[in-house]
Amino acid sequence: MRVVLRTFGELSVTCGVAMLLFCAYLLWGTGSYTQHHQLLLKRELAEDARQAKVAKKLAKLDIGDAVGLIRIPRFGRDYEYVVLEGVDPGDLRKGPGHYPGTALPGEVGNFVVSGHRTTYAAPFNRLDELHRGDEIVVDAPAGRYTYQVSRTKVVDPAAVDVVAPVPERPGRRPAKAMITLTTCHPEYSDRQRLIVFGVLSGTTGRED
Repeated sequence: MRVVLRTFGELSVTCGVAMLLFCAYLLWGTGSYTQHHQLLLKRELAEDARQAKVAKKLAKLDIGDAVGLIRIPRFGRDYEYVVLEGVDPGDLRKGPGHYPGTALPGEVGNFVVSGHRTTYAAPFNRLDELHRGDEIVVDAPAGRYTYQVSRTKVVDPAAVDVVAPVPERPGRRPAKAMITLTTCHPEYSDRQRLIVFGVLSGTTGRED
């Protein structure tokens, strides 16, 4: 019995250490993967900005392409992530993802971006800190677009109407450019979704 108890105790300690290491990898180790791909995407985005055929490029985005650089001043000067095309799990491991088929930066409609809240560099970890009037800046090859947060909301995962051209108004035709950021809620859970809505407040052309 003593041998059995000792063996069980040793296995429990080993399993506990393994679980701790795995959790540490999920929280911090995955960030290096995201950072590596962010560097590659930033180079792609810089090259796109130098190309003369930007409009054609943006009209034919492929999954994995760089869409633009998102900055949120409230989160500090160092906060910036390249948004890529696609929201499948493999895409979101590389950074925030743009929902294919929704508006592009600055366009009339709903520019929808989703991102991780905990793992893979957790780009949207602090979305719950945003308030009405906070700025969300998107630098795309064609220009810089500044949005202002209008409201935030927590919804169930099935509430797909938040990504409609007019958020929560399926079938309605949009008349202005908007942004919607989505992430899991609460932290460390995917039970709900935290949604941040914003409206375009300023545009600066790339030539400026």
